[in-house]
Amino acid sequence: MKHIITFAGSNSQNSINKQLAMYASTLVEEVDVTVLDLNDFDLPIYGIDFEIKHGIPDDVHAFLKHIESSDGIILSLAEHNGAYATAFKNIFDWMSRAEQKLFSGKPMLLMATSPGARGGQSVLAMANDRFPRHEANIVAMFSLPSFGANFQDGKITNEDLNQQLLEKVKQFQNSL
Repeated sequence: MKHIITFAGSNSQNSINKQLAMYASTLVEEVDVTVLDLNDFDLPIYGIDFEIKHGIPDDVHAFLKHIESSDGIILSLAEHNGAYATAFKNIFDWMSRAEQKLFSGKPMLLMATSPGARGGQSVLAMANDRFPRHEANIVAMFSLPSFGANFQDGKITNEDLNQQLLEKVKQFQNSL
């Protein structure tokens, strides 16, 4: 059986992106799913002085091991001021220091959601440009606008948007 990881690019305890990522992972058939939480990886703010003095923290290698041992990645990015959330940017920076090709060519369903009508499109564009340089194999992307109006009780309530996600999940599933 294939194994995928799913996580949000957020450290919020009530992350709407984690809710979306977890929902999307339930739509993938016949896979084992590991849900990762950035809060479980205790990392200092990246800085070259820290790296020189202390090296790369063990939790960076632990996160990379999850990626390397998976068959695919579902990631939903939080958008803060049009960019990655600080918690994600920090782990991303640390991982890229340990392994430049940190996504290991794994198929990725890349998503974002936000309370607003754009649904995290700015951070998706940024990641779509950046991640392939780190060997991300982005096979599908999905943006869920207006989270509060379109997601309730653990699922997307807007049928058109849910159908769009199902199509993206099918593309991801076929790439595993």
